[in-house]
Amino acid sequence: MGDPGRKHKKYSKPKKKFELARIKEEEALIQKYGLKNKKELWKAEFKIDKIRRQAKEIISKPHQTEQLVSKLKVLGFKVGAIDDILALTKENLLERRLQTVLVRKGFAKTLKEARQLVVHKHVFVSKNIVNIPSFIVPTALEDEISLVKKQKKEKSAVIKSEEGMGGGD
Repeated sequence: MGDPGRKHKKYSKPKKKFELARIKEEEALIQKYGLKNKKELWKAEFKIDKIRRQAKEIISKPHQTEQLVSKLKVLGFKVGAIDDILALTKENLLERRLQTVLVRKGFAKTLKEARQLVVHKHVFVSKNIVNIPSFIVPTALEDEISLVKKQKKEKSAVIKSEEGMGGGD
């Protein structure tokens, strides 16, 4: 079964390192979705491949097929049958990321701004702070996204701290 303490890879690198068409496609997707590096793109591809593998394994079991379809619908994917699951792409997964949803909802103007809001813990999802830009937002939680309200510092608190710092008169 495997060692539960052993960490498994969550992505796989491309087999051909220097394939010009793939590199250009990856760069375009990184720009389009505001990803930090190619590793994030490879992780999304790995997750989609994992979902496809599950679909291929349960293709002959209708009960399990319904469970997988309902699970993917909760996550926000538009699937109805095995054919739709096998047709999923990494772009479908990248559209469900918190970073992308923030821009679509209008909380941020750019993808980089959205990423910064998430990393600096300014985003609430269902009253919980989320600081992971790759968090997959389920459709049920999409309306429960909000930003932390900024608190203004009081001038009196700043003045009091300066008074306490005075030399030992």
